[in-house]
Amino acid sequence: MHDIRFIRENPEAFDAAMRARGLEAQSARLIELDRARREATTARQELETERNAKSRLIGQAKAKGDEAEFERLRAEVEALKAKMEEADEAARKGDELLDQHLASLPNMPHEDVPVGADESANEEVRGWGEPKAYDFEVRDHVALGEGLNGLDFESAAAMSGARFAVMSGPVSRLHRALAAFMLDIHTAEHGYREVSPPYMVRDEALFGTGQLPKFAEDLFRADHHWLIPTAEVPLTNIVRDAIHAEDKFPLRMTAHTPCFRSEAGSAGRDTRGLIRMHQFDKVELVSIVKPEESEDELERMTNCAEEILRRLELPYRVMLLSTGDMGFAARKTYDLEVWLPSQDTYREISSCSDCGDFQARRMNARFRREGEKKPEFLHTLNGSGVAVGRALVAVLENHQRADGTIAIPKALQPYLGGVEVLTAS
Repeated sequence: MHDIRFIRENPEAFDAAMRARGLEAQSARLIELDRARREATTARQELETERNAKSRLIGQAKAKGDEAEFERLRAEVEALKAKMEEADEAARKGDELLDQHLASLPNMPHEDVPVGADESANEEVRGWGEPKAYDFEVRDHVALGEGLNGLDFESAAAMSGARFAVMSGPVSRLHRALAAFMLDIHTAEHGYREVSPPYMVRDEALFGTGQLPKFAEDLFRADHHWLIPTAEVPLTNIVRDAIHAEDKFPLRMTAHTPCFRSEAGSAGRDTRGLIRMHQFDKVELVSIVKPEESEDELERMTNCAEEILRRLELPYRVMLLSTGDMGFAARKTYDLEVWLPSQDTYREISSCSDCGDFQARRMNARFRREGEKKPEFLHTLNGSGVAVGRALVAVLENHQRADGTIAIPKALQPYLGGVEVLTAS
């Protein structure tokens, strides 16, 4: 959500930011809506002042016994009440129109973000590791998982449809080990507090993080709730609708949850395997910080996610996303892309974003500095630490051996009871 006062004072800067996000100039329309809203509010206040003054005169007329004056003033007060109701309705509609327009607009990009229409304008920041050279024909994760007797897409399709999978045996065990490994690293070494949040939320929570109203088609509805598309939603909303003490921050949280996405608009993309599923697991990282801390916190969070990939011995690169490729609520985003041998390319496995005060304004999440009276909006950040299913894909493919077995990275072996090679069972 945007601050209308900032837009009034910096219309050119706001329009430039929206153009960078692929939109037309917005400030003139927003300022006009704000003007109409404020005029209606002012008119209502003036009518109330006039009504109060005439109400006092009514008392005086009654005390004097001036019946004619009493009736005249009472009629005028009733007329003013009707006008006040009209002004109230105009102000309410003005607020609603302005809020709807503001809520539909994406976050302003940080000055560091490259301007571009799509992913072609993304910039590589750094890389780690070298893709392995194999002396045999590499298999993709589907063939590897099926060879381990641990991936079954047919049974999943029969009960649930496309973009679902049944994992079992060694693959299911590897999936569980990856999630536990990530949680242990983030809690014991990176200072995140583990949280087990609800998997279903109300409209307000999704509005707060920016998925509603614009991206409803990407979500799954369950009666009066929504299934979470990411743990970012419940974790970030923990601080909503409150003024917090300054010493509570930075607040760092992590959660391992299933995520549910309709994948609207992705027909025909990644139809094979685990890359793009309706249900998948992710270890999420969320940081809630004071405004001056958010830029450094993004670098810290991204490094925490990178550490998972380094310990899993997976080659990756860090991409700074362009204005046209960033998410709706983000002002700056790093994507971590892991190497997939079967595709001979890098694919996203984590996305770490600084949202500034954009989400905090939508959920009214504030803090008060010690000794200060006026509260300030917090800054929120989120990132995958990392997507468990995609980490599974990357481990299977990067650490495959000629016979179809999987060499387990040393850091992960304790989570598999010391197993060094994953075999069919």
